[in-house]
Amino acid sequence: MEQLSPTEQTLLAPLDAAPMLAQVQQWCAINTGTGNLAGLAQQGDLLADAFAALPGDVRRIDPAPVSAIAADGTTRETANGAHLVLSVRPKAPRRYLLTGHMDTVFAPSHPFQTLRWLDGETLNGPGVADMKGGIAVILAALHLFEASPVATHVGYDVLINSDEETGSLSSAPLIAQLAAGKAAALTYEPSALPDGTLAGERPGSGNYSAVIKGRSAHAGRNPQDGRNAVLAAADLALRLKALEEPGLSVNPARIDGGSANNVVPDHAVLRFNVRPRRAEQAGAFEAALREAVRVVEKLHDVAIHLHGGVSRPPKPLTDEATALFGLVRECGEALGQPIRWQASGGVCDGNNIAACGVPVVDTMGVRGGAIHSDQEFLIVPSLAERAALSALVLHRLSGGN
Repeated sequence: MEQLSPTEQTLLAPLDAAPMLAQVQQWCAINTGTGNLAGLAQQGDLLADAFAALPGDVRRIDPAPVSAIAADGTTRETANGAHLVLSVRPKAPRRYLLTGHMDTVFAPSHPFQTLRWLDGETLNGPGVADMKGGIAVILAALHLFEASPVATHVGYDVLINSDEETGSLSSAPLIAQLAAGKAAALTYEPSALPDGTLAGERPGSGNYSAVIKGRSAHAGRNPQDGRNAVLAAADLALRLKALEEPGLSVNPARIDGGSANNVVPDHAVLRFNVRPRRAEQAGAFEAALREAVRVVEKLHDVAIHLHGGVSRPPKPLTDEATALFGLVRECGEALGQPIRWQASGGVCDGNNIAACGVPVVDTMGVRGGAIHSDQEFLIVPSLAERAALSALVLHRLSGGN
C-alpha cells in the first residue's frame, strides 16, 4: 500500500467484503439461465434496487428481436430477458462503460443449483465467478469511486445484459450504443486464470446454421429420385473444416435432420462455429463459405439457406488497449496485486466493445475458475481485491493523482 497516495488510501479504506459476499450468495440462489425469463426478471429487480443506490438513472431496456433455426429448419424468435442500464452524469465530457451479465449457462433443469463452501475462502456455485461475483465488484468499486474528488468530472454507463452466454445477440445494438464515444471500458468477466491473469487479445466468433432442403424418396425403390440433405450437410461440414488455417478455427458442431432409415432425407441443419483471430480472416471465411455453399448446392442438387454470422469481431490489442492494460497493471502493483495478461481463445462482450474503437479490459471480475461447469468456483478474497483494483483504475483514469 506504500505506493498509494493519502487520497487513494482514504478512498479505498471503506471497502467491506462482507456485503459483497452476501450479494453473491443472494443472487446465485436465483436461477438465471439465459432462457429463464422469470429468474432473470427476479434478478433484474434485485440489481435495479442495488444500482439505485448510486447516482444516476436506472432503467430496463427491452431485448432486440433475435431469431434462431429450429431442428426442422424453420425460423423462430428466441425469448430473451430485459437488460439493465445505469447512466451516471450523462453530460460529462469524459465517460466510461462498465459491463456485466446476469445470465448463466445453467438452465432451471440443470442439477447445479446450489452453493457450497469448498474451503474457508472458496465458494462453489452457479454464477459465482461468471459473473455474479463480477457484478458485486462493479457495485462496490463504483461506491468507492463516487467518493473520489475527481468522480464528479466524469460519467459512466453500466450495462448488465441478460444474454451474454448465448452471444449477446439481443443486447448487441445496446452495447454499440452505449460504447459510442466512451474513453474506456471495463468488463467484469472472471480472470482468465485463478491467479488473476487477464485476457488480452481475443479471436472473433461466429455461429451459423445452414438449412439444407433436398428431396425425399424411398431408399430402396427409387433412391435416385431423392436428394439427400444429410449427405449434403456432411459434405459441407468437411469443406468448411478444410478452410482452417493458423488463426482460424472451424467447428462443425451438429447436424439435425433425417427420418426413417428407408427414406432419403429431404432436410438437414448443419450448425457450426468459426473463430477468426483477424478481421480479414472473418471476411475471407465468409467469402469461402458462400463458395462452398454454391458448390454443394450444385453437386447435390439441394438448396441451402444460411443463418447467422460473426457476431463477436476479433479483439486485437491496440495501442490504446495496451495503455489501459498498463494502467491496470500499475494500479495492481500499488495494491500488491501482480497483474499480467495473455491471449485467450474465448470471446465476450469485450469483443463487441473493442469493435466500436473503445479500449477495454474485459476480465476485471473475480478470481475463480471452472466456469460453465458444476465445479465453478469463486476465490472469495478476490471480491475485495478486484473492487479495490477497479476503484483505483477509475480514479487514476479520471486524473486522480
